[in-house]
Amino acid sequence: MNKKILFFLFGIVLLGCQQNNPEEQLQHLTGYWEIDRVEVSEDSVISYKINATVDYMEFDGQEGFRKKVKPQFDGSFKTSDNKETVSARIENDSLRLYYKTPFDEWKETVISAEEDKFSVLNRDGKIYYYTKFTSLLDNEEEK
Repeated sequence: MNKKILFFLFGIVLLGCQQNNPEEQLQHLTGYWEIDRVEVSEDSVISYKINATVDYMEFDGQEGFRKKVKPQFDGSFKTSDNKETVSARIENDSLRLYYKTPFDEWKETVISAEEDKFSVLNRDGKIYYYTKFTSLLDNEEEK
């Protein structure tokens, strides 16, 4: 069987196993997120131990934006004015995120979203797993 078809079917199965409904998923997406790992194919996973940039997402209702920020040692972030607009839509019982920049448009499907983690299936069939970002200062305060 063609690997693309098999991977697509795998994605559909994952979508069917959602643990929370799309409205609840959207409530969890605002915040700072770092990539934990990317499932490129069924037998290929790329893990990220350290991230130089973090994704900041913010939603007001179903409209929002995502931008890349660079954490600093003092707890602040360096950022630019570049951001992607995001529209969230519920389609076929799944939460879909529609991104738009001056150069491109694309869609991702939220597989699951909780307070401290979420995952999405992108247009290339890759699954991105995110965890809530915690700064080095947060870790120091816990000691």
